Amino acid sequence: MSLKARRRRLITLALLAALAGIATATVWSLNRLDEAPVPEAQGAAPSIPTTEAQITRGAYLARAGNCATCHTERGGAPYAGGRPLATPFGTVYSSNLTPDEATGLGRWSADAFWRALHNGRSIDGRLLYPAFPYPNYTQVTRADSDALYAYLRSLPPTKAPNRAHELAFPFSTQPALAVWRALYFRPGVHRDEPARTAEWNRGAYLVRGLGHCAACHEARNLLGASQGLELAGGLMPLQNWYAPSLRDPHEAGVSDWSEQEIVALLRTGMTPKGSVMGPMADVVYRSTQHLSEPDLRAMAVFLKSLPPAGSRPPEPVRATSTRLAQGAALYARHCAACHGEQGEGVPGVYPRLAGNRAVRMAEPANVIRVIAKGGFLPATAGNPRPFGMPPFAHLLSDDEIAAVATYVRDSWGNRAGVVEPHVVGRLRAGGDD
Repeated sequence: MSLKARRRRLITLALLAALAGIATATVWSLNRLDEAPVPEAQGAAPSIPTTEAQITRGAYLARAGNCATCHTERGGAPYAGGRPLATPFGTVYSSNLTPDEATGLGRWSADAFWRALHNGRSIDGRLLYPAFPYPNYTQVTRADSDALYAYLRSLPPTKAPNRAHELAFPFSTQPALAVWRALYFRPGVHRDEPARTAEWNRGAYLVRGLGHCAACHEARNLLGASQGLELAGGLMPLQNWYAPSLRDPHEAGVSDWSEQEIVALLRTGMTPKGSVMGPMADVVYRSTQHLSEPDLRAMAVFLKSLPPAGSRPPEPVRATSTRLAQGAALYARHCAACHGEQGEGVPGVYPRLAGNRAVRMAEPANVIRVIAKGGFLPATAGNPRPFGMPPFAHLLSDDEIAAVATYVRDSWGNRAGVVEPHVVGRLRAGGDD
């Protein structure tokens, strides 16, 4: 190699090293942005004065955030963690939030807890995975963080060592997570919009922050980051439920609902206009039914104000008469006894299918999931003994589920289009967690 070529190669390597250094420094600085100062833990966390009112407030906020669902393993102690959370990149295990010193929050200060919510960092500075929805919790106020901390510190300590995550390489590494955060995460604080009412701002805080509704109701890119259109709906990876758009009146938008109708849905899980199933049933059961009337009404005000979605999907492909006849026969045999021959349902008992927007959505995932795995409303004070739909996966093939789903989606004025068997095969196998 000539001296000139060798010099050019050295210059190129130096430039690449410099660029790598700049990129590393940029990623590092973006991950330290707005970092809350937290002293190193030395022994047990310092005791801070708390009041019963603050603990009670923290318990309410924990329900608003539905914290127990993810941080309680089935059959395990409340908030002791260990629950597996499946992601496209592997399994993340939730952490122990009880005040056990060795395995829980016993050595955490209020500052450290705040940093976890606000910055997505553990007590030792380690970056946390966004399966813990700190991209939403970053908007939680310091006062609410301290109340949550006070409540969790009041729980009985449970010794439950945190399980190591089972993630594929390179997603299992801190550098990869640092790059993700540099691309997609910025710490933030909720700020009221002066032009809006106090009620609207409270609703925005609950929906965008502790309620972390965007964690389900927004589409994700290949790296699991939100695609940016607020609450516009998306398929939930691996679970194969579709979290419908909260902006689109043809999906789950509520701009034309009354505030009281929205409050009723969040409190009881059902109204004459719709009901909740799947993951949303769990949200109502464990979280929203326990919220106060003013907070539910504030959420309703905010949700009603969301701007409508963009263009409507293209005209769906219509089913053939042969396919509709097959679906009609299956519907008459398995469905009509509850949902009626014309999809009219039974008010307050079995949902109406004719004109049901959950049936008419362009995305058929939820119809397929309900037929295959069943559908169950949450038990609430307003609907303590809800009726449920049994699963039919053991009775119907992919082709038969596709046929009856097509019939339901293409009858009684629904006009939602054909469901293909290969789509059923892909979606019916979603996890139940």
